Amino acid sequence: MDTSFEEAGAAPGGPEPTDPPAAATEAPSPPAVPSPSPAPDPSAGGAAGAGGAAGAGGAAGAGEAAVTATAEAVGRRPAVAPTSLSPSRAGDFMQCPLLYRFRVIDRLPEKPSEAATRGTLVHAVLERLFDAPAGERTAPRARSLVPGQWDRLRESRPELAELFADDADGQRLARWLGEAERLVERWFTLEDPTRLEPAERELFVEAELESGLRLRGIIDRVDVAPTGEVRIVDYKTGKAPRPEYAESALFQMKFYALVVWRLKGVVPRRLQLVYLGSGDVLTYDPVPADLERVERRLRALWDAIRQATESGEWRPRPTKLCGWCDHQAHCPEFGGTPPPYPLPVRARESGEAPQGRMGAD
Repeated sequence: MDTSFEEAGAAPGGPEPTDPPAAATEAPSPPAVPSPSPAPDPSAGGAAGAGGAAGAGGAAGAGEAAVTATAEAVGRRPAVAPTSLSPSRAGDFMQCPLLYRFRVIDRLPEKPSEAATRGTLVHAVLERLFDAPAGERTAPRARSLVPGQWDRLRESRPELAELFADDADGQRLARWLGEAERLVERWFTLEDPTRLEPAERELFVEAELESGLRLRGIIDRVDVAPTGEVRIVDYKTGKAPRPEYAESALFQMKFYALVVWRLKGVVPRRLQLVYLGSGDVLTYDPVPADLERVERRLRALWDAIRQATESGEWRPRPTKLCGWCDHQAHCPEFGGTPPPYPLPVRARESGEAPQGRMGAD
């Protein structure tokens, strides 16, 4: 499960889904990013970018002040430039640079969804089940944890009350909780928790690469064999992707493996994705060369993010996933206008390629 951390270190603008919409599993692997251009001077003024940047000079300052005041008025922190990268935010930028901006820079609110919230609930149940002695980790016990974990989740996130606000008779909520129980029960057909003693659950990891890029995330489960071999496990409440899209699905796991490698000096022996929606398990055994390629890709991706942050040019990238986006009212592809860009911008130099859009592999 990925985190809902903002790279700027602030509270997220909206919930981060545990799993993407079904169409996301059929998306091509993350596209390559262009070669980075020299680092720009963030103090220089510049023209507005296609992603909705503020005007140059004083106009940018006025726009920044206005957005800061608006953010404070609605209880959000003023925007700051991103300083780290998580798997979900990397995925946001590769899917659509403008979506990344909306979530990380503007912190626009997003409505909670039943699918994402169900994923969060299932993760909480599977984490808590390991609090019990091995012999008591049974399917009935796991199902019994669902209502209590749902109560705890609502207490910690009051906005979730709106999910079932119109469910007067409680039937939709009952069906939803039943679906969560079935996902939890299916896990027992894929793994035997009585034979597992995780070294870590919901483990926060953070590492800084030699390039200065800081990577962070939360790993669902870490298993360590008596011989010291490490297995990283992630639960997915959706269905497994078709084989041709497995590489894209493994991107998050290789991200985690890279962080663990840089932190501990150990390449995880196995990466394991457990798909509760379809009852499949996808595994991959990484080698250093795999993780070095991921590191190069993330450095290039971060260069593109940094340059888009400084130029204010965040290009929309229309795909079939746009139908699930909460930000259509602000997206030029749907006739919307992004909010005034809240960070300083600088003019693009002659001959410099626009940032915020990536080409194909």
